[in-house]
Amino acid sequence: MTDRNKGILYMIASSLFFALMAGAVKFSGNIPTMEKVFFRNIVGFVVSGYMIFKSGESFRGNNPKYLSYRAILGFLGVVFYFYAIANLPLADAVVLNQLNPFFIIILAAMFLGEKIKKLQIPAIILALIGVVFIAQPQFNYTILPAVVGILSSIFAASAYTMIRHLRLTDTPHMIVFYFTGISTIITIPFMVLGDFVMPDTVSFISLLAVGVFSTFAQYLMTHAYRYAEAGDLSIYSYGNTIFSIFIGIILWREIPNLLSTLGVLCILTGAYLNYRARKHVVHVQ
Repeated sequence: MTDRNKGILYMIASSLFFALMAGAVKFSGNIPTMEKVFFRNIVGFVVSGYMIFKSGESFRGNNPKYLSYRAILGFLGVVFYFYAIANLPLADAVVLNQLNPFFIIILAAMFLGEKIKKLQIPAIILALIGVVFIAQPQFNYTILPAVVGILSSIFAASAYTMIRHLRLTDTPHMIVFYFTGISTIITIPFMVLGDFVMPDTVSFISLLAVGVFSTFAQYLMTHAYRYAEAGDLSIYSYGNTIFSIFIGIILWREIPNLLSTLGVLCILTGAYLNYRARKHVVHVQ
């Protein structure tokens, strides 16, 4: 199996676990945002810290500056995304956040020297149309939450692009350790100051599941960017949307309508176009 195909498989698996994480978040109930962010990261922090300790690797990492940049950018992306969710219709916030693959391709071209292929442009456009069909947004919001929603996708794209750069210097354990560690530390003051609710048994198990699924997703995504270019993999992050639909059908009987079905087809078509574009380049080289 080629490195590129490994990267694609890792990204698809990562999308599945991110979708499972979203399902666990839904089960957790009315828990404050920062508390959810805390549980989202604490498991990954402990696991990655243990793996680094076991390997004898320095906790400082080889590139602490960029590791910190990735962590802060990722945290801001999550916070802005949650703000958008709180102040916009959920479908609108999802659509705005799902702009991040478009920004990944641009940022990867600007900072990593990865070329944008002609066929990737209609592929991304098709995928974005598919997300709109699935979410079916109303777009009845004010300008500030909309700008914040777009910023969430920009910060997420910046963090993912940074992972692609860090593959040259640091292990997946170190990348996950910095991101989850810094994110966990930042949430603690908010929880101490009152943004905390004692969860019941179901909510607590759900929050732990959020952390476990998120940890798997983070590791798989980090491995994906070690095997393939950021712009090449970005389209496959839309698998999160597709998996979420199936989880909704199984757990909550949320049957997608015709537009949602068309959206899935658009995303799969876009992913195929992107695959053909990159495969053609590999053959030419």
